[in-house]
Amino acid sequence: MKFGRTVLRLFRLVARPVKDNTSFFIWMYLLGIISSWMVLPRWRGAHLYDNLWLELLLDIYLLCVILSIMPKRIRRWIRGLFYAVAYSVTLVDTFCFVKFESTLNPTMLLLVGETTGREAGEFLGSYLRADVIFSGVGVVFLVLLAHIFSAVFPWKSLPFYRYLQHPLPRQFCNVASIAFSALLITAVIMSWHNKKEMVHMFTRTNVGQVEHELTRKECAQFYLPLYRLAFSLFSNQLAAKQVVRLQAAQKGVVVDSCDYRSPCIVLIIGESYNKYHSQLYGYDKETTPLQVERMKTGRLVPYSDVIAPWNLTSFVFKNVFSTHVVGQEGEWCDYPLFTTVFRQAGYQVTFITNQFLPKAKEAVYDFSGGFFLNDPKLSAIQFDLRNSSVHRFDDGILKDYDQMVEQGKIKFGAGTIESASQRDVKANLVIFHVMGQHVNYNSRYPKSHRRWYSDDYDRPDLSKRKRDILSHYDNATIYNDSIVDQILHRFEDKDAVVIYFSDHGEECFDDGFQYHGRNHSAVIDARLARQEFDVPFWIWCSHDYAVKHADVFSEIVAAKNRRMMTDALPHLLFYLAGLHTKDYHEEYNVLSPSYDEKRPRIIKAKVDYDKVVEEK
Repeated sequence: MKFGRTVLRLFRLVARPVKDNTSFFIWMYLLGIISSWMVLPRWRGAHLYDNLWLELLLDIYLLCVILSIMPKRIRRWIRGLFYAVAYSVTLVDTFCFVKFESTLNPTMLLLVGETTGREAGEFLGSYLRADVIFSGVGVVFLVLLAHIFSAVFPWKSLPFYRYLQHPLPRQFCNVASIAFSALLITAVIMSWHNKKEMVHMFTRTNVGQVEHELTRKECAQFYLPLYRLAFSLFSNQLAAKQVVRLQAAQKGVVVDSCDYRSPCIVLIIGESYNKYHSQLYGYDKETTPLQVERMKTGRLVPYSDVIAPWNLTSFVFKNVFSTHVVGQEGEWCDYPLFTTVFRQAGYQVTFITNQFLPKAKEAVYDFSGGFFLNDPKLSAIQFDLRNSSVHRFDDGILKDYDQMVEQGKIKFGAGTIESASQRDVKANLVIFHVMGQHVNYNSRYPKSHRRWYSDDYDRPDLSKRKRDILSHYDNATIYNDSIVDQILHRFEDKDAVVIYFSDHGEECFDDGFQYHGRNHSAVIDARLARQEFDVPFWIWCSHDYAVKHADVFSEIVAAKNRRMMTDALPHLLFYLAGLHTKDYHEEYNVLSPSYDEKRPRIIKAKVDYDKVVEEK
């Protein structure tokens, strides 16, 4: 009997924090549920976070516990402060979803940090309209008004108020306390994994690690606006640390001399390109007819054995732009970026991207890959010209380039340009970054360019839906072929060399595998290594270039079967430019007689690609 009373007192003690903060518990729980509904995507199959109801109960209960141990005289002020923060962040989060189809993310905070007070005022003035008020923002605002009303309304003046003050039957309180305790225990069990993952996420030491965590199916779910704000602040803090290191590394750039061997170097970076879906590499569908025609002239040279160091765009960009190669001491952010070196050598550097521009609706992956390109100081150090907007299809970047040429912003040959400051340039480096075959594949090409349909694939092992996806991928590939060909066409009358490669590969139902995309958490075997890390890589030379630089052209042809990893690309570029600097290492230049072809090609910083493939 005594033991039973002790247990009941324990249950009542567990429920006491909620009893002491009943209004806080009810309104914050209601706000959490409604805010989750208001930012639920409108596409078919979208659903709330599976553990929303229980984990939210646990989170608010823990806040009530903290409030309960505070002195009463300051408890109300702490509650008021939390109300202000919770409602403010929820309103902002919902507003972002309504206007940009994305909840709070690192890029949004980055953009806010770069906005002046006047710009912020103009921004709010342009967006705070009736459609916003009658959206999810208005619903959250109604919850706030209802909360304020409940707090200021004179409930004591109502006739039935005194009946509400009567204590509930003791037996009812005991049952309620037991039920709540059971619910709380269930919430702890069901929420333990996500809480553990949150702690794990917030102990990462760089943005790349954060991004890699997000590729795991069991990664942390930041299901509340306050969590999303904390995660965004944390990500920006990590990025800022690497930006500081990068800025310091750029200050150490020294160019001894430059021969301008190649007066016009063009780099085209593709996206999510499965090499084995390229006609150029033996695919049975004509996905690259224009590249094949150029190969027949002998001036487009496909390389047979090139891989990416990662199967994540952001990781690849960091490894490709940095002069650091896998295996060297330090990290990518401790070394100069090749674009900085080129610009200091007297090249006009132009970067035209259809992905890495600061956008409100930007995933962490884009933020991670683009923060070092979009940081104002680093961008000014690296580039003379950049485009200012992304496009639905990749033909938009052709228009960006044409406009720059028509306006005289791109100078071919020696001359003076207007950039951050007037400076003399003697050659050109133009970088195109296309969306290529990035998911969703059916969004990567105009419907007028569609060539293949599900019925064109003799794959009884695949459902019609999967054959549709496969056809969209191949259609995106042939559209990419047309974009790349148009880029080459713009440099045919110049003394130009063009390098094309994709950031990484992509699974697309090959080898009988029922999967498309990339499998980041899987063990890397030979099949996965080939599908996700093998990339198309080729070098094209204009007629003038092949004639004037016959020796270099011969070296390009001679090296086509050498093993290579794209992290060493800057050293090839330095050689093509005739650029002499301490940051150039001949053993990483695939065209050099001193090239180290036996350098281990380590993918994902842990697996030797060649050993994995040979073990098959």
